[in-house]
Amino acid sequence: MSKTDVSRRSVLKTGAIAGAGVALPTIFTASSAAAFTNEPTGSTVTLGFNVPQTGPYADEGADELRAYQLAVEHLNGGGDGGMMNTFSSKALQGNGIMGKEVKFVTGDTQTKSDAARASAKSMIEKDGAVMITGGSSSGVAIAVQGLCQEAGVIFMAGLTHSNDTTGKDKKANGFRHFFNGYMSGAALAPVLKNLYGTDRNAYHLTADYTWGWTQEESIAAATEALGWNTVNKVRTPLAATDFSSYIAPVLNSGADVLVLNHYGGNMVNSLTNAVQFGLREKVVNGKNFEIVVPLYSRLMAKGAGANVKGIHGSTNWHWSLQDEGSQAFVRSFGSKYGFPPSQAAHTVYCQTLLYADAVERAGSFNPCAVVEALEGFEFDGLGNGKTLYRAEDHQCFKDVLVVRGKENPTSEFDLLEVVEVTPAEQVTYAPDHPMFAGGALGTCNSGA
Repeated sequence: MSKTDVSRRSVLKTGAIAGAGVALPTIFTASSAAAFTNEPTGSTVTLGFNVPQTGPYADEGADELRAYQLAVEHLNGGGDGGMMNTFSSKALQGNGIMGKEVKFVTGDTQTKSDAARASAKSMIEKDGAVMITGGSSSGVAIAVQGLCQEAGVIFMAGLTHSNDTTGKDKKANGFRHFFNGYMSGAALAPVLKNLYGTDRNAYHLTADYTWGWTQEESIAAATEALGWNTVNKVRTPLAATDFSSYIAPVLNSGADVLVLNHYGGNMVNSLTNAVQFGLREKVVNGKNFEIVVPLYSRLMAKGAGANVKGIHGSTNWHWSLQDEGSQAFVRSFGSKYGFPPSQAAHTVYCQTLLYADAVERAGSFNPCAVVEALEGFEFDGLGNGKTLYRAEDHQCFKDVLVVRGKENPTSEFDLLEVVEVTPAEQVTYAPDHPMFAGGALGTCNSGA
């Protein structure tokens, strides 16, 4: 087949259609000019921002959209430039991407994998999006990452903390700036040991999907290595809003620590129920009962209010960090929206800049050129210190924060305090670590 024939043909892939019980053909059209999906041929380039605008993670989705819009403004030369001024790579000039004005379309993942795939598919096929980014659920991220691999576009993951995203479900066209469950365990374990000792009985409540499963596995492994005993692991539906029936059995389990492997609205509700049941005032096995929230966010802390005081967890980034990049972003975001950004906002802002920068450095929107530019890329100036996108799995390695709910917050935004900045070396693992085994990165797909 000639190059012309290849560039003109439609690429046939198999994708699960939202709501369908069987897989049906999905057609993605390759560019006729350079044989890659949705090559921008005019004066603009379109990015697809796919976030939860409804559902239990909607607060994170709203903040992601704010950050995406700010990133587009900065890329197009507006505002103060934010972290473009502190980013160690100086490829971005504020003239769009490769001189093309950045446009964007949005979709609602509903925190449902089928809805997220349908939304991303529409942005690729109907809107010509050359890159998809977003999400606040690992189930969504894995589903959309797979779709982008089939379609021949780049996926820059938003909030996705499951080990599987860059483990067994990793894809060559996907990259993750967020940390993962293993990293949370590696960062939290030494702090929990110092706080609560090595003789503890832990009870896990876990969101019943890929993130919850790998978070539970990671925290259990890290705490059992300290000498802790895991009393029980109970899965809870993502759609649950009342966790009373799950909290009650904890009281008679002999556990003296409750680990809430919940995020977003789930964590707000389960922590609230736990406090209502009086767990924080109990003494079990001669020890004060403790609650741990392995994955924290400012938005969750705001939702849970005073219930978060003194409770420890990990987070990807926090607006109180004093490095130059973090403070530049906080200034930009705060000036535009009137309040500090969340870790969700920080993550997706970085992902947008990193994609644009990779295109500039590669000199092409071709997904395979972008993959080559991002693999093994080391940079600084975007918060969390020096950062590496590891070539073997496209996982980002940087410092991880351990935080706790403030006892005396000064405002509705000053709810968490950083108690430990865990260096990247402490949370780094081998690419073939058993928690990340079972998948293959594969090769880049340009859609040609």
